Amino acid sequence: MRLWESFDKNEISLLVIIAIFYIAYFLLSRKVAPQVRILALLWGITIGILFDFTIGGGLLDYYKLNDSNHYEVMDIVYYLTFGPFGFFFFYFYEILHINKKTFIYYVVAWTITGLAAQWLFTWLNIITFQNGYHLSYSFPVFLITQTATGAFFEQVKKREQVLISD
Repeated sequence: MRLWESFDKNEISLLVIIAIFYIAYFLLSRKVAPQVRILALLWGITIGILFDFTIGGGLLDYYKLNDSNHYEVMDIVYYLTFGPFGFFFFYFYEILHINKKTFIYYVVAWTITGLAAQWLFTWLNIITFQNGYHLSYSFPVFLITQTATGAFFEQVKKREQVLISD
């Protein structure tokens, strides 16, 4: 694993983004039960890495992270951005009282959020598409991951109290 090929716009942007995400996480996480908070972070990182390794690396190799197709330290920082997304999905799911009637709208909204984040990461050269991949191909991937996350969170809610009472 390399440190980085060159420390430029994409590495600086990634550090700023991760700082913003984790500051927001720490500000909002006080309202969420500790076990749910940790689970949400781990779920976000795990599901993100699973699909990222499937599509972005391996045999398909549809995009590269940062400056090269080789793993760099900043790739780990990129993967850590998935954690707050998992937490925010859980948090707003509970705050907005998502139910069977609003579930599809919530999933589609998060799918669009995922596409917007991927577009931003592409614009900042954190992600570079290759081998004919286009941003629109990520729509079904995000739709699957967000649906799986919603189904997982429904199971968590059945077993745990999510929000901490004031």
